[in-house]
Amino acid sequence: MKKYLVEFIGAFFLVLAVGMAVIDPGAGSLAPIAIGATLMVMVFAGGHVSGAHYNPAVTIAVWLRGRCATADVPFYLVAQVLAAVAAAKLALLFKGCPVIAPGNPNVGHALVAEFIGTFALAYVVLNVATAKGTANNSFYGLAIGFTVVTMAFALGGISGGAFNPAVAVGITVMGLAKMSNLWIYLVGNFGAAIVAALTFKFINPDDK
Repeated sequence: MKKYLVEFIGAFFLVLAVGMAVIDPGAGSLAPIAIGATLMVMVFAGGHVSGAHYNPAVTIAVWLRGRCATADVPFYLVAQVLAAVAAAKLALLFKGCPVIAPGNPNVGHALVAEFIGTFALAYVVLNVATAKGTANNSFYGLAIGFTVVTMAFALGGISGGAFNPAVAVGITVMGLAKMSNLWIYLVGNFGAAIVAALTFKFINPDDK
């Protein structure tokens, strides 16, 4: 139960940071730093309890890699998505319930951008937080947080830079993304998670 609560808390603060940094008046061009830093500190805070996924795609990647129990997967996903909805509602309340014009990305470009960004995130998580060669390191939170920063700066203008199905749900609830475009994030994010896990296992066949 404790690990599911930790997943809720981490995902909640991550999505809240997205809303507060992106909805006007927000953090402007510094939004990726605010969001990535939030993820970093939450990873350091909860990593020893739940693994600090805060992201359904990461949970799937870690599960496929063999470092998350099958019984935990649905509870992680539910906790992450519920946290995203709650955080999105709170961000809207804090911002005065504004009318927000959702983004209108090029579907093909957004799908590829979400795949690339999520692959990078899941691949880094698997290598810094689950690999035997990096066990007990002190940098994993920084590496994971800065992956989000760099991918958001590089690809955020193309897709919105969710790289996380829970964040995708959150920005949809906030009105930053259209409900009709939610599938882009789900397909891109979960597809990337699967490929990242398979890639990790191919490169590290002896790391069981």
